Amino acid sequence: MSKRKKKKGERKAPMPAQSAGLLRFFEEETRGVKVKPELAVILAVALIVACILAQIFF
Repeated sequence: MSKRKKKKGERKAPMPAQSAGLLRFFEEETRGVKVKPELAVILAVALIVACILAQIFF
């Protein structure tokens, strides 16, 4: 028999990770400031507008 033949049931590559890893990531609590994503987007847009206005008026 050839060394290249795979055993029955053996796959060529491992299956991709399931969603359990993602769920575990979001369940972990870390230290630091907690900011909602909506607030982060609003602050980023406000900073962009402030920079544009500063270039126009100053």
